[in-house]
Amino acid sequence: MSTLWQNIQYKMLRSGNKLNLLIGINVAVFLIINVSAVIEHLLTSFNQPSMIAYYANEYFATTAYLPKLLTRFWTPFTYMFMHEGILHILFNMLWLYWMGRIFEEYLGNKRTVGLYIMGGLAGAFFYITCFNIFPAFTHNPALQAVPAVGASASVMAIMVATATLLPNYTISLLLFGPVKLKWLVGVTLIIDFLLIVGSNPGGEIAHLGGALFGFIYIKQLQKGHDWVTGIGNIFKSRPKLKVVAKNTGKNNAEYPRQEEIDRILDKISQSGYDSLNKQEKEILFRASNNES
Repeated sequence: MSTLWQNIQYKMLRSGNKLNLLIGINVAVFLIINVSAVIEHLLTSFNQPSMIAYYANEYFATTAYLPKLLTRFWTPFTYMFMHEGILHILFNMLWLYWMGRIFEEYLGNKRTVGLYIMGGLAGAFFYITCFNIFPAFTHNPALQAVPAVGASASVMAIMVATATLLPNYTISLLLFGPVKLKWLVGVTLIIDFLLIVGSNPGGEIAHLGGALFGFIYIKQLQKGHDWVTGIGNIFKSRPKLKVVAKNTGKNNAEYPRQEEIDRILDKISQSGYDSLNKQEKEILFRASNNES
């Protein structure tokens, strides 16, 4: 069990893989809430609503009802790490993993967390704004009271960003065969728009908000404006190894420059030790010996 926990810790926090980190946070939040709720039901009754689930939705799901939102101002952030059920989190995490891998393959992993967060915030903003502007929602206060949860807006931001960057990238879908990203995402957006009149209008509107941000982000990135890289540094793990190279007058080849060491340590924190080439490993080895 300890080895399993160590592997999970490494993949989430030390491997440098941002998708693992995001998926791990979502799964952990889902399990904490739902496992606790099941235990609560076992100790009380299956016929009574779970108080744990109630308070989780009350304080972590977002809402379009402005008086309540003012006292739950953090929920446009927390809602993007919560899910309504097993299928909800399963499909969100699968799409996040599939699209996130393509996104990171071409743009690296420094932007994934920032795009996830900003896409989720954009989805929440779009949902709250629409629910307080359009008469179909303002005339129905019961709809505004329904909490919104899920990573769908964040996932849509990554999906649309990937399709905007690589519209002709082809993936294989079960039953459909090879499909270009632009057609896959285009059909998904049309379905989301049509489902606004369905049973989950808030969720569909949030999807469209996240999608809009993903599109605008890539267009701005292509112009040289990166809106999200700095946000990802919030979750950046700092390397525990600190090497100080001291120049004692010996051959400089034996004592790597501190700037070179710092660059290698940053690479380890972002992509893991295995990403180093032979020369970088030798430099780090010499520096470690010098520190010893």
